[in-house]
Amino acid sequence: MMGNRAARISLAVLVLVLLGIGFWGHRYIQFLTMRILTLGIFALGYNLLLGRTGLLSFGHAAFFAAGGYGVALFNLHVSSDPLLAILVGVSAALVLALIIGFFCVRHTEIYFAMLTLAFGMMFFSLVWNLTDITGGDDGLYGLSRGDLNLGVLSLPLGRDSQYFFLVLVFFLLTVWLVSRIRNSPFGLVLAGIRENDKRVEFAGVAVKRFRLAVFVISGGFAGLAGCLATLLDLYVNPFSAHWSHSASPILVSLIGGLNSFSGPVVGSVIFVALREIIERFTSNWMLWFGVILLIIIMGFRGGVMGVLKKYAAGKGGGS
Repeated sequence: MMGNRAARISLAVLVLVLLGIGFWGHRYIQFLTMRILTLGIFALGYNLLLGRTGLLSFGHAAFFAAGGYGVALFNLHVSSDPLLAILVGVSAALVLALIIGFFCVRHTEIYFAMLTLAFGMMFFSLVWNLTDITGGDDGLYGLSRGDLNLGVLSLPLGRDSQYFFLVLVFFLLTVWLVSRIRNSPFGLVLAGIRENDKRVEFAGVAVKRFRLAVFVISGGFAGLAGCLATLLDLYVNPFSAHWSHSASPILVSLIGGLNSFSGPVVGSVIFVALREIIERFTSNWMLWFGVILLIIIMGFRGGVMGVLKKYAAGKGGGS
């Protein structure tokens, strides 16, 4: 009960802080916060696959890019309505995840990881070479954010300060959905698959179907993150589908804590903040960024949230 109460209080404080940034924050802070929120959506969805189910995917950038290109193509050729564009982008990511997942979930461990990598790079190559549709290495640009039409009310999203609240709503929706999934019977089966898939299968559970379901759900969240990131930048390029981009949610989950619900969010904050700070002081930011990440990952076993929980448990036990 105390844990649930603390989680609700923490969430309420987080929402108040984010609302404060949306209403009164500097434009640069708002932009960085939106980067954190979109990465947080990406990582929260990914952690359902890795942290909850124990499946390591190197191809999730493909679903991120599918969402981004879905939004961009709809925006450029059909309508600038943001909600419809996001619906199209997420649908594209879900379909792609269903197709790729159908072949990948038949395998586990390193074979699963390598298959997702292979499919992800195939998608990257496809996006790179379909120049007439995707713009090739130039990507798609010239996008616009239309007004958010809510029937009786129309809200402008042209400025980043206005778009911030749409990103915030989708982030909070993601937090709620992922929480419900993790604590549902479906989520408990996923945890069982992570611990011992053979035993779960012997209990009569169709393990492959559950793996496929969580793979598609995770791909959908990746697509949503890609949609929001594309509408933030008003631009999408093929490198969003590159396998190296799939490393972002993995690193974020490891930094924050694989087995913690809030780990991906905490990891997203640390990831984006560290990168921004280091880039300001050195041109070799990738080297120092990698060193610091290694120190955090190796030094904080179980991630930052894991260490904090152990500290809190030890303090409570000592008292």
